Amino acid sequence: MPTVAIVGRPNVGKSALFNRLVGRKIAIVHDQPGITRDRLAAPSKATKFPCDIVDTGGIGATLEDGFAEQVTFEAEIAISTADLILFVVDAHEGITAIDSALGQKLRKAKATVLLVMNKCDHDKHEAAWSDFAKLGLGEGIAVSAEHGRNFGELCDAIDAVLEPLAPAEGETPETRQPEGIRIAIVGKPNAGKSSLANAILKDQRTIVSEIAGTTRDAVDLPCTFNKENFTLIDTAGLRPRAKRDTSVEVFSAMRTEKAIRRADLTLLVIDLASGITAQDRKIAQLVLEEHKPCLIVLNKFDLYHPDARKKARIEEATEHVRRELFFLDYAPFVMCSAKNNEAVETVLKEAIKIRNQSQKFPGTGVLNRILQKAIEKNPPPIDSKLKRRMKLYYGTVATDKTSELIPVPTYILFVNDKRLLNQSYSQYLTHQLREAHPAPGIPTVFSPRSRERRDLSSNTFSQKSH
Repeated sequence: MPTVAIVGRPNVGKSALFNRLVGRKIAIVHDQPGITRDRLAAPSKATKFPCDIVDTGGIGATLEDGFAEQVTFEAEIAISTADLILFVVDAHEGITAIDSALGQKLRKAKATVLLVMNKCDHDKHEAAWSDFAKLGLGEGIAVSAEHGRNFGELCDAIDAVLEPLAPAEGETPETRQPEGIRIAIVGKPNAGKSSLANAILKDQRTIVSEIAGTTRDAVDLPCTFNKENFTLIDTAGLRPRAKRDTSVEVFSAMRTEKAIRRADLTLLVIDLASGITAQDRKIAQLVLEEHKPCLIVLNKFDLYHPDARKKARIEEATEHVRRELFFLDYAPFVMCSAKNNEAVETVLKEAIKIRNQSQKFPGTGVLNRILQKAIEKNPPPIDSKLKRRMKLYYGTVATDKTSELIPVPTYILFVNDKRLLNQSYSQYLTHQLREAHPAPGIPTVFSPRSRERRDLSSNTFSQKSH
C-alpha cells in the first residue's frame, strides 16, 4: 500500500486534514500546539486509489512537555518511508522560519512533496501563495480541512501521484492484511501500556515516558504473532473524571472508552509495583459494564517485592489481584515486565487461548441441563417484596455478531418475573455455569425476560426444578 505522510509544524491543521482523508475522527483536533505525538495511520477513504494516510506530530517547535525530539523522530520515520508527503502550512499566519527550514529539508526527500496551504477559509487567504512560493515546492493547493474547501482538488492531486503506483490492469493488487483480533490496551497513566505495545511489536512504535499522559490518541498498531494477525490499540491512561483538567484529556478519555467498545479483547494493564488502586478498579468496572472479554496484565512484576522468592511473589500477587478485582473474576491474568521484555509473549498466547475457548459456549440443551441442576441444588429465594420465587422456564444462547472473533454469549432466561432474579442469585448461576463450562476471559451475561406460564409448552422443567 502506498503511504501518504502529513507533516508540518505544530498547529497547522494536520490532524484535521488526516481525519477528513480517512473519513473518521481518529486524531484529536485542538487549538493547543503539540497535541499529536505518536504516528497515526489509517486507510484513506477520500482518494480514488488506495493508500495509507499517516498523521505526524508537529516538527520544529520547542515544546515545554519535553517530547519535541521524540515527535520529530517519529515524523522523520514517516517522511523516509512515504511515497507522497503532504507539507501542510498555515495560510492564515503566513510563512514562518520553521516552514522555511522544513521546506529546505523536504526538498531533499526522495518522495514527492505536495504543498498544502491549510486554513484558506476565504479567497483572501489564497493570496498567501506568493509567500509560500519561496519554499521552492511548486504551486500549492489552498484548502480548508475544517470546512472541506477545495478538498476534492487535493484528492485529485494525491491520486495523480498514486496512479503510477497502482497495480496495472490484469495484475493482482496487494491485499491488506486482515485486522485480526483487536486488542485495546487500557489502564491508568504510567501503568506501562505503551511499553507493553512496544515490547510486543519489538519496536519503539509509540513514545514512552515517565511523564503521565504521554499517549493521547488511540493508536492502532498491526502486528503478527505465530502467523496470526492482531491490531493493538494503545490508548491514553484514564484518570478519574474529577482530575481531567483539560479538554485534551477529556478527548483522550473518550477515545479510550471508544477503543474499549470496538475491541474484541481488552488488556487491563496494572502497575503491580504500585498495587491495584481505586482507579484501576474503576477502569475494570468500565470493562465489565461493556461486557468485554478481558485479560489482566500485571506489569512491572520485576519491581514487585524483588527480594522475595519468585513463588512467594506469584502467590501474593495472585491473592492481591483476586481480592481487589473480585468482580472481574472471569478475567485470567499474566505477570510480565514490559520494560525488561520478560514474559511479554505470554500476553498474546493467552489472547489466542481466550479466542479459542470463546468459540465453545454451550448450546441450548447443555445450558438448560446446567441451569436445571443448579436450581435443584440451590432453589431461588423468595423475594421479600413480591412474595414470590423466581421460576425459570428455559434458557437459550445468543451471540453478538459485531465480534465474531471473540463472541460474548448472552444467556437469555425466560422466567415468570425478571424482577425476581436478583444479583446474588445471578452470581450463583454464573459460578455454576463457569464451573460446568469454563471460558476464561469471557464475561457471563444474563438477560432475563418475563413470560407468562400459559404460553409455555408442557416439556419445560420449571415444575421439576421447584
